[in-house]
Amino acid sequence: MEQNVSLLGRDILDIESLTQDEIELIMSTAQEMKKIMKSGMKKVDYLKGKSIITLFYEASTRTRTSFESAGKYLGADVVNINTASSSVTKGECLRDTVLVLENMDCDAVVIRTPLEGASAYAAKIGKPIVINAGDGAHAHPSQALLDLFTLYEVGKNDLKGKKMVIVGDILYSRVARSNIAMWKKFGADIHVCGPMTLLPHDIAALGVTVDKKVEDALHDADVVDVLRIQLERQKSGLFPTPREYSRQYGVNDERLKLCKQDVTVLHPGPMNRGLEISYGVGYCENAAIRTQVNNGVAVRMALLYLTLKGR
Repeated sequence: MEQNVSLLGRDILDIESLTQDEIELIMSTAQEMKKIMKSGMKKVDYLKGKSIITLFYEASTRTRTSFESAGKYLGADVVNINTASSSVTKGECLRDTVLVLENMDCDAVVIRTPLEGASAYAAKIGKPIVINAGDGAHAHPSQALLDLFTLYEVGKNDLKGKKMVIVGDILYSRVARSNIAMWKKFGADIHVCGPMTLLPHDIAALGVTVDKKVEDALHDADVVDVLRIQLERQKSGLFPTPREYSRQYGVNDERLKLCKQDVTVLHPGPMNRGLEISYGVGYCENAAIRTQVNNGVAVRMALLYLTLKGR
């Protein structure tokens, strides 16, 4: 890694804008942050005097709580804005909201929004650092980073040539797009599978292999990323019934046997158990799903530290 690599003052909007060296810097910093989490202290003053605001226009448990915890563990002041009880309900636009937060002298804004590109727009109009916590079906960079960190922890720190499989609702998934961008940077062999109605029409242009049968996709897989069926985003009729989807594309115990013995199963959560993933797979020894949650805090600590404080 180049010694002069730095993310100080940078917005984190997507994976494409990060270099491999910058990603490796985030990984190594997250390792140090996890030591703080496990030390029993969970409180340092690295970001003392910094102000962080989380602005979520969509519901979230993992991402929002982990960013809040990350900021507090590092000694920053963290304020959560519930848009349902904010001036957004009175018609305030994103531009005005960001400018209001800027004039409160906050240092960073973590934004989740249903609108693609809204985080990039916020970064252009305001001075605070903007971290994209998910914008529509476009990008979720911190999720892709925590997924990579999780793979590093289980010994998969060289993805070149590894068969990485994404199964499920890819059309509406910002996680899928960010992980595809991430894994391509590291030379992985990426396969995707799902109903044709849940695949982007230009999916092959992303440099992935599209498998029509989930069994073909899972054969000899090193990593399986099972995506949540996002019923809240979808229009009706994209697949016949939940039972039919589970029968054709659900990752269950029998299908998991098609993967390599040391396969790692990921899921961004929350899981629809019995739909896209079986109860057995969700809790099996190959599943790193709960580890992902823990690593989400460490990676988000790293992002806040590197963008607000530097190396």
